[in-house]
Amino acid sequence: QARAPFGATVAAPAESPGSPESTPQAAPRPAMPEADATKAPPLGYAVAQLHGVYILSQTERGMVIVDMHAAHERIVYERMKTQVHGGAGGEGGLQAQPLLVPVSLAASAAQVATAEAEHEAFARLGVELDVAGPETLLVRQVPTLLVDADVEPLIRDMLGDLERYGRSDRLEAHINELLATMACHGSVRANRQLTVEEMNALLRDMEITERSGQCNHGRPTWTELSMKELDRLFLRGQ
Repeated sequence: QARAPFGATVAAPAESPGSPESTPQAAPRPAMPEADATKAPPLGYAVAQLHGVYILSQTERGMVIVDMHAAHERIVYERMKTQVHGGAGGEGGLQAQPLLVPVSLAASAAQVATAEAEHEAFARLGVELDVAGPETLLVRQVPTLLVDADVEPLIRDMLGDLERYGRSDRLEAHINELLATMACHGSVRANRQLTVEEMNALLRDMEITERSGQCNHGRPTWTELSMKELDRLFLRGQ
């Protein structure tokens, strides 16, 4: 059984090649043999990774090209939104995981003041951030979805956002923007080599994620070329 990458959940193909958001969860599937092209799920089965940036997938209609960073960023963002807004009164918190070794950060006086003032906000966002000195912060835990992220730039961006948005009602109004910043740090980076199983797991997650056709910045995450369009490119049948 293939392990889903980045803490992802693997889902089975949908019953028809409809919207990528409608596929139900089920058992993982291996890479598609060439003979099974007519049984592919909406986003197909991965056949290659291009330049460490794009996933090439074969579908029933033709082929799909996926921007893997943009797609995974949307998946992480939607999962974090579900956790944060899923509690009583819509005020949940991100699931967190302690770091085996706390990360020490050099900080300015303003950053230390923000860390102290926004301790509850950091906790809700799955981060345990302590003041260890007048110019030092100590990160003890991070959101489970971001456990593989580079901790220092993640915390610095969060400090900047929290300083900008402030507390209580202002933070609540901007919390999705902050989650979008965090999701960028938690998504798979360009030039990371993925296995076929990891690429297929990402495709299956896209199929069950809302708004997976766009990244958090409004850019498309995938595009499709039908066999008719491919044939036209190569003047086949003309």
